[in-house]
Amino acid sequence: MSNPNNIYPIFDQMMSRADKEELLNQRGIMIWFTGLSGSGKSTVAIALERELHQRGLLCRILDGDNIRSGINNNLGFSATDRVENIRRIAEIGKLFVDTGIITIAAFISPNNDLRKMASDIIGKDDFKEVYISTPLEECEKRDVKGLYAKARKGEIKNFTGISAPFEAPQNPAISLDTSKLSLKESVDQLLDMILPLIKL
Repeated sequence: MSNPNNIYPIFDQMMSRADKEELLNQRGIMIWFTGLSGSGKSTVAIALERELHQRGLLCRILDGDNIRSGINNNLGFSATDRVENIRRIAEIGKLFVDTGIITIAAFISPNNDLRKMASDIIGKDDFKEVYISTPLEECEKRDVKGLYAKARKGEIKNFTGISAPFEAPQNPAISLDTSKLSLKESVDQLLDMILPLIKL
């Protein structure tokens, strides 16, 4: 007969975060990129992932392409859906971080409340906010997808930076303006911040 006090035996058997971090020889962490569309979030995130990978470190990027097309493909862009989008991303991110993986999230996440929710879910000690502070004028000049032009014409409603506000982070771990810094300079500054944090 099974022991009635042992209701959840599986949790006694699951490997701990420390076990996984020891296996990978790295600490899990969330690097959360925020900034306007076109600011350079994804470009810097991808370059950062490559640099970390070359150092033998396991990373995972979460961005609109792999999240909106999969687990969040049932969400739109209403205020409620935007909150749920970030909540799910944070919960997924927490699983990766707890597995010892350096997790890089690149999302506009336009206000402090959304980012605080993500930080609360993941855990403050594991959450490092990176503000890609490239000015709106520069983001509009880049406008690779033509989104700003459509927003200016009123074809896209509630577009962050045009018809919807963006709240700059109050205390980011680091702020990078890609109109002033090269891609290498941006990544080097991030590495200076991240590498000491992930050492066992």
